[in-house]
Amino acid sequence: MAVTEPSEFDFSVTNLPLKLFINNEYVDSQSGQFLTVHNPKDATLVSDQVPLAGPADVEAAVLAAEKALPAWKKLSNSQRRDMLLKFAALIRRDAKLLTQLNRLTHGAPWAGFGGFEIDICADTFVYNAGWIDKFHGEAVPTDEGIMQITRNEPLGVTAAIIPWNAAIIMIGEKAAPALATGNCFILKPSEKTPFAALAVGNLIKEAGFPPGVFQILSGDGSTGALLSSHMRIRKISFTGSIPTGKKVQEAAAKSNLKRVHLELGGKSPAIVFDDCDLENALTWCVNGLVGNSGQICMATTRLYVQEGIFDKFSAAYKEKLEERANTMGDPEEEGMLLGPLVDKLQFDRVTGFIERGIQEKQGTLLTGGTKQGGSVGYFVTPTVFTNVEPGAEIYTNEIFGPVSILNSFKTEEEALEKANALEYGLMAGIFTNDITRALRMASDVESGLVGINCITLKMLNTPVGGAKQSGVGRENGRAALEAFTEPKTIMINMALKS
Repeated sequence: MAVTEPSEFDFSVTNLPLKLFINNEYVDSQSGQFLTVHNPKDATLVSDQVPLAGPADVEAAVLAAEKALPAWKKLSNSQRRDMLLKFAALIRRDAKLLTQLNRLTHGAPWAGFGGFEIDICADTFVYNAGWIDKFHGEAVPTDEGIMQITRNEPLGVTAAIIPWNAAIIMIGEKAAPALATGNCFILKPSEKTPFAALAVGNLIKEAGFPPGVFQILSGDGSTGALLSSHMRIRKISFTGSIPTGKKVQEAAAKSNLKRVHLELGGKSPAIVFDDCDLENALTWCVNGLVGNSGQICMATTRLYVQEGIFDKFSAAYKEKLEERANTMGDPEEEGMLLGPLVDKLQFDRVTGFIERGIQEKQGTLLTGGTKQGGSVGYFVTPTVFTNVEPGAEIYTNEIFGPVSILNSFKTEEEALEKANALEYGLMAGIFTNDITRALRMASDVESGLVGINCITLKMLNTPVGGAKQSGVGRENGRAALEAFTEPKTIMINMALKS
C-alpha cells in the first residue's frame, strides 16, 4: 500500500504550523516578518519561519470577525453548544500532537504539566458550553406600570493575548467564554510557544465554527499592541507581566476604551502555622514551587513558617525539593516531572536573580542555586533562600522560576503584615488546623485567591483574578461570561391599552 505524503496542514513536530489562521483558512502573513524559536532542552533551532502578524493581518482578521458576527450572535443555543463540545472532544483527541507541538519550545513534560494543560483546556470548553442556555437575564417586578427586563449581549469582536507558560490552558480560558456568549474571537499566542495554538485552526474548522468566528494570529509584542489599540475590537484579555499589562491597558484607553481584563504577576505567600498538618503543608508548598518549573504566576514563592516548626519544616522542604530535582531532565523521557525554563532569556533572568542573591548575601542559600549538572539546556534546580531581608530583590520581585524565600514569623499579626507587604495579590495559602484563625486570615490577606490548607490552585466554576497590581477583572465561572457581555436593560410600558 502506497504511503500518502502528509498534506500541508497535517501537522507534526516535523511539519509545523507556520501560517496564520484567518477566516477559517491558513494564510501567509502579509508582514513578511518572522519569529525564531528554539527548543529549551538543548537550545537547538526549531524554526525561524514563525509568521509575525502585522497591521494588514490584524485588519483582515477583524474584518472577517465583523462579517461573521451578526449570524454568530443569532445562532441557536444548541448549535453553539454543540460546536464548543465538539471542539473540546477534538482537543482531547489530538492531545498528544498539541502537547508535542507545545513542548518543542516550552519544555514541559507530559507527566509534569503537558497532560494537565490539555485536560483544563478541554474542560473549560465543556464548562462554558453548559452555560450557553443558562446565562439568563432578569425580569424586574413592574414599578409604576413599567416592566424591566435585562439581557446579556455579546460585546462583538474580542481578542486575547496569552502567555507561554500555560499556552494550551489559556486557549480554553480565553476563547471558551467569549465564544459561548456569542462574541467573535481573535487569539494571539506567545511568540515563545506558537505552535499548539496555530495547530488548532484545523480543529476550529472540524468543530464547525463559521469563518471569522475563531482566528489565530501569531506574533510578538507588536502584534499584541495592534490588537490592544484597534478601534473596532471591543475587548482585550491579557495574561502576563505587570509592565506589559499596563501597556495593554493604556493602549485600550487611548483607542476606543475597549474592555480590558488583566491577569498579571504574582508572588504567592504561604503562611504555615505551628499547628498545621506538616506533611500536607510541605506537599502543597513543594508542588506550588516546582509546578511548570516555577513558571506559574501563582507559584508559591514566599513561605512564612512559624518559629515552632521552622527548623523541622526547612529540613523537610529542602529534602523534598532535592528529591524532586532528580526528576528534572529531558521532557521527552518517561518519568521526568520538571523540564527546562522556556528560553535563554528566561534562563538568564532566573539565574541572574539567583547569582545576585548569593553574591550579595540577600539570604542564606538552603538548596539549589545551580544549573542542572551536565545539561546543555535551560535547566535550573529548585532554589530556596532563607532569612531573606524584606528589601532584597529576591524577596520583592516575581522571578518566574523555581526560586522561593523561606522566612520565620512569631505571631499571626506579623505573618499577615509580611504576606500583605508587596503589590502582588493573586494567590495566598494558610496552613493551620484552627479553622477560626484560617477564616480570619483568609478575610484579611490581600489576595484574589486564598487557599486554606492548600495553595496554587484554581477552579473552573469560581472567579479567578488578582488584587492590587496582580490584575483587573476575573476569569472562570459566571464571572467570565459577564466579562464578555454587555448588560442591557429593556423597559416596557405596561400601562398602554391596545
